[in-house]
Amino acid sequence: MATENDIVLIYMEAAPLAFARIENIAPDGKPDWYHVKLLLLQVPLQSVTWILKNDYINGETFTMNGKKMRLERIVCPEEPPSESDVKNSPKEPVKKNGTAQIISLKDLKKNESNKP
Repeated sequence: MATENDIVLIYMEAAPLAFARIENIAPDGKPDWYHVKLLLLQVPLQSVTWILKNDYINGETFTMNGKKMRLERIVCPEEPPSESDVKNSPKEPVKKNGTAQIISLKDLKKNESNKP
């Protein structure tokens, strides 16, 4: 489901048209309809507000001026680490803080300067 701050790809007549970020979703006077403010990610930047049903925000096809339109939420693809990333990842010093790892750049620099 697309929500505020999500990036969407706008399709017109089944062809990708532009990327946009959802800036705001506010209820309309009619039940199940919303004012969706989009920041079109193009030059120059432009902001538009469309009145859409929840189904349309979530990817269902709708028409605008007789043209079929659709929004598709974009998710950044996960990339597996490359072999060079794994080889060059610091082995020390890594400190555990709950579930996160903290890498001390100060200690890392100190360890690098002590190498022959």
